Amino acid sequence: MQDASFEDGQERPLNLGALDAEDLQILSTLAQDAVFPVSEMSWRAAERRFALLINRFRWEDVPAAKARGRAVERVQALMVVDNVLAVATQGIDRTDKDIILSILSVQFVAGDDGAGEVLITLAGDGAVRLSVEALEVTLKDVTRPYIAPSRHVPGHDG
Repeated sequence: MQDASFEDGQERPLNLGALDAEDLQILSTLAQDAVFPVSEMSWRAAERRFALLINRFRWEDVPAAKARGRAVERVQALMVVDNVLAVATQGIDRTDKDIILSILSVQFVAGDDGAGEVLITLAGDGAVRLSVEALEVTLKDVTRPYIAPSRHVPGHDG
């Protein structure tokens, strides 16, 4: 008799939440290099909710893809920030609907009594700053994975 291995497990879509800065760091790692058109940013002020529909690189799948000799994957996912009081952007032309943005990181800068700012840093010096009453972020895959168009793991030349 042999123990089950990780590879034997059924792959499931991500559905994760972050209620503190440490949790958000995990979501940030999983969302790094996600791409999305500027038109897929949505703030619903009345609901105090900011959402991004992103094409997330599946970092968690890279070891399995390499082991099996198959292409790396992306998946569409929703990143939702709740309790949003205000939204500000920098370095983003929101009128150009053809612009594709790429997430570098998502961080929480704590303020008073659980409030603070969620800072989404984008490639090319762009950023989105969300003032929040309390940190509550979710990341949920909403489609089946697909082969990454580049067929390559994103790189960061520094």
